[in-house]
Amino acid sequence: MSDHPPQPAIAARITKRLGSALHRARFFASLRHLHGPKQRIAAADEVVLVALVRDGAYYLDGFFDHYRRLGVAHFVFFDNGSREGTLDRLRQQPGVSILQSTLPWGDYENDFRSYAAKRYATDRWCLIADMDEIFDFEGRAEIGLRGLTGFLTDQGYTGLMAQMLEMFPKAPLSTVAALPYLQVLQQFDHCDISSVTAYDYQSPATGLGYFLHQNKITPPAPQLLFGGIRGKVFGESCCLTKHPLIYVGAGVTPAVHPHASTGLRLAPMSALIKHYKFANDALARDRASVAAASIAHGEDRQRLAVLQHSPDISLWSPQAQRAPALATLQQQGFLQADPAYSAYLASHTMRPLKNSETSQ
Repeated sequence: MSDHPPQPAIAARITKRLGSALHRARFFASLRHLHGPKQRIAAADEVVLVALVRDGAYYLDGFFDHYRRLGVAHFVFFDNGSREGTLDRLRQQPGVSILQSTLPWGDYENDFRSYAAKRYATDRWCLIADMDEIFDFEGRAEIGLRGLTGFLTDQGYTGLMAQMLEMFPKAPLSTVAALPYLQVLQQFDHCDISSVTAYDYQSPATGLGYFLHQNKITPPAPQLLFGGIRGKVFGESCCLTKHPLIYVGAGVTPAVHPHASTGLRLAPMSALIKHYKFANDALARDRASVAAASIAHGEDRQRLAVLQHSPDISLWSPQAQRAPALATLQQQGFLQADPAYSAYLASHTMRPLKNSETSQ
């Protein structure tokens, strides 16, 4: 009996390797540096933000306002062929680098994020964010992003998970389609977690096992969440869990999947991503996405079918809650707290009492 694999298996491996090599070659041939520093300039304790963008001018004011307040000073935007002023707007912002490739988003988004993270954030903390995502975490107001990464570094963690919370207004979506993003961030103030499904971190049911088994978890690991309001209304089996904050050090491969990096040692807590999927005329965007066939998983088609049939639909129901605090989401099990991090926060926010306070 031969110890050699059958010829079809060898041929399949060769074909796969050739396909991967061609994929990489196409990516590097398409790559352009358009603006800003060409390599990492962030200091050792600074966070580099990486974002994909295509015609994203709508989001920029709210995006920069939030992330600059978090303390981010270095932004890397990977553009996928913007045509409506996005690039000019980005060039006017300090601390911005712009890379570009016009290859198909659906085929290359992992390459876009991973390359940008490795080029600009090697041996640095990297925050990977989409334009419609607002990253938040316990202690944001007290210690900021640098305080958070300081804790993670001290504990030897190289990754922090986050759960996506879909934000929406009480009003019908059609009535807020043209609402500016800064107003969206104020008026999309409801969420609904009544239909969230949770899985253990390394459960095969998530479909992400290949990636997640390459990460080290510290019990109790946060669970992977699916569904939510998009599952409830549109039937999407969407993953709500991401690994947005990572240290791009030895053994870590960033953004191998839209929701995961590998080689991480994960903290036993979760941050929050407020997701504004239904801003910026969701119906028109899904029509354009379906027409371009740019998303393979078909979630845009599921949403479009419902939105076209019920153009005045509202996502609000009696199960919705208004702007819950992070502590509330922890109590409800949507987010996970870590006692060690809570103690760290307490030690960094304590202040000596003033004389006027001690006399009361």
